This record gives sequence, C-alpha cells and structure tokens, in this order.
Amino acid sequence: MPETGNNEHNITRTAGDLVAWILNDGKIGTLNQCLGLAEAIGLNPVIKIIEPRLPWRRLPSSWWFKPLAAQKPGAAALTPPWPDVVICCGRAAAAPSAEIGRLSQGRTKVIAVQDPRLDPARFDLIIVAIHDTLRGPNVIVTEGALNRMTPTKFAQAASQFAPVFADLPRPLVAVLLGGTNAHYRLDQAGGAEIGQRLRALSTQTGAGLVVTPSRRTDPAAVAALSASLDPARSWVWNGEGENPYFGMLALADHVLVTADSVSMASEAAATGKPIHILDLPGSGGKFGKFHERMRELGIARPFEGGLPSWSYQPLNDTARAADRVRAILGLPLL
Repeated sequence: MPETGNNEHNITRTAGDLVAWILNDGKIGTLNQCLGLAEAIGLNPVIKIIEPRLPWRRLPSSWWFKPLAAQKPGAAALTPPWPDVVICCGRAAAAPSAEIGRLSQGRTKVIAVQDPRLDPARFDLIIVAIHDTLRGPNVIVTEGALNRMTPTKFAQAASQFAPVFADLPRPLVAVLLGGTNAHYRLDQAGGAEIGQRLRALSTQTGAGLVVTPSRRTDPAAVAALSASLDPARSWVWNGEGENPYFGMLALADHVLVTADSVSMASEAAATGKPIHILDLPGSGGKFGKFHERMRELGIARPFEGGLPSWSYQPLNDTARAADRVRAILGLPLL
C-alpha cells in the first residue's frame, strides 16, 4: 500500500475523529506495543484479539486463505464498517489486518508492529526493531520495542508508589524478571541464583530492591529468589493490587533486567537510568543482537555485581513512529 499524507479532505481531522482497531494475538508484550503506538498518536482503539481456529492456527501467515474466516466462533468480529486504521502485532494478526486493508480498497491504513512475515506491500507502514532484518521503503527501524512509557505516566506512578517504597534503603534498584523462552531458561535454580546475586548486591552497596515478575516468570523461580533476599531491604510484588511496574521504573536509581526480554529493556531505556542485564542460561539469538546494540548506545551493560552509574538520552522510539503514522493518517504532527 502506498504511504499517503495530508490532503484537503482530511487536513482538519484529529486522532479522536478516527476509528482505530488493534488486532493482536493476545500476548501482553505485543499488545502493549500496539497500545503504546496508539496512545502516542492520540487514538482510542478497539482491541480485537485474534483467536484462529483450525486449520489457520497451524499455518504460517502467508498461507492463510480467507483470513477473516479464521476467527473462532464467539471471538472478536472482523466485519464492516472497516476502521480508519488498524495497528497489528503478532503472527495471527498479520493476515487479517492485511485483508481488511484490501477489502477497504486502501481506505483503512494498516500499520504492522514487528515483521508480519507477509509481503510488505500489503501494509502502509511496518515498524521493526533494529535486530530484525526486514527493510524497505515502508519500513521504519527502531532501536528497541515500542512501549507505553511517557514522562507523564512516570510522574504519576512516582507519586503513587513513593509511599510503598519509602522504607527501603537507597539507592533503589528495580529488578524486572522475565521467564523461559526459546532462547533462555529461568527456572527455580535460576531464580535462587539471581536471588543470591541480588542479596550480595544489597549487602555490598546498601541498595534497596524492588522486584516484579512477569506473566512468563515461573512461580518456583520467584519463590526461590524471594527466599534468598533480606526482607528488610527488598520488596517483591506478589501479583496482588495495582501493578507497580511504572512506579518501580520511575523511582529506581538503577534497573536490572533479565536477558530474555526486549520489551522490558526497551521500557527501562525510556527512563535514561542505568540498565544492567542479568544473563540467563541459553543463547542470545536476536536478543543477543539487541543487547549488543544497547551496549553500543551506552544504555545497558552486563550486570557484574556492582552498581556503576552512567547516563544516556532516553529512547523515544514510540514518539518517532507515531509521527510517521500521523503523517500517513493525514494528522498534524504533535
């Protein structure tokens, strides 16, 4: 699809005038990338989770025939009237999104976050991180993953969670835990090892620790890690109450992130604070390329037991991508 800009008909449109859909495979990491982009544009999107049935569920995106028929009965409807814009991320969302663009005869602008594994010409814009290989005239490349982090959200979260963390010693270290994936492993033994390293860090530096697991974190790993920590110097989120994630990033002096997650490291990089990467058993693959790039940019370093400090310009990939999409939609730049 060709990229289009402002014209006489839409020059006075605002983002609030537009109907926007997010098509997603239901994974929180990819959904947050779509939401971050939509929020930066100023859209109020309707989220539609793609739940493919057989045989589509087992087919690569490029083999999906009649992709709008792939939805399970009772799943989100993919029917006209078509929206002004679709933002998609996740393997299952790519083919339905491209098909909506085709059926709308190009009126619906289709934005893919991450490589859709389809002909790039079927999309108005594709946004990929630098460790992905896709390139082309309608492809923009970011340093990290898109996210929902903004100075305003950090300020609000800092005010909300400051009392929660007030009794912990300083410097304050936020620890973001991922989990086992195709490249890395974080099991009970790994959790215990990280916990011992964190306890040693707190003892040597006097630091306080605030720890949050992700949905992928093995509960056994969290339990083993927690058992290793000094409760007077640490706080581990148990999943109850409001998620402290934004508050942790806003209030921390340093951030430790397990090596399995591009998203969490990218979100931490929006703070401008030192990011220390906790290595895990396994091989890096695209994650290794990402972390190498973060080192080159002066954003992240391997965690080596201490808390050296450094500074860098916070990543602002989401705002840059949003400007490109606003141009495609005929919206004024912010």
